[in-house]
Amino acid sequence: MRNRPTALGYVDLDVSTSPAWDRAQVQRLARHLGYLVVWPDVTSILPLFDQVRAADVDAVVIPGPDHLGPLELNRVMNVADVETVLPRLSFARWSIGAGR
Repeated sequence: MRNRPTALGYVDLDVSTSPAWDRAQVQRLARHLGYLVVWPDVTSILPLFDQVRAADVDAVVIPGPDHLGPLELNRVMNVADVETVLPRLSFARWSIGAGR
């Protein structure tokens, strides 16, 4: 991880009706939470989970829960927190030692 908390901003272009607005809202929330925002390469064919892991970020900020499917959310939560703009939700990453 970096010296400053970092978040990957992610907007699913297949879901978004206004990508520029969603991107601005993600940027605003991430800044409010104290994250430096990095964006994934839109031409990448890697799944989001692999991009999150490669970027080594603390969180993923998305416009809404419909931008990640349940299985994708589960995978991302293995390596990062997930924050949504609307509704305002936080999903903490899974604890390695949970249930022990």
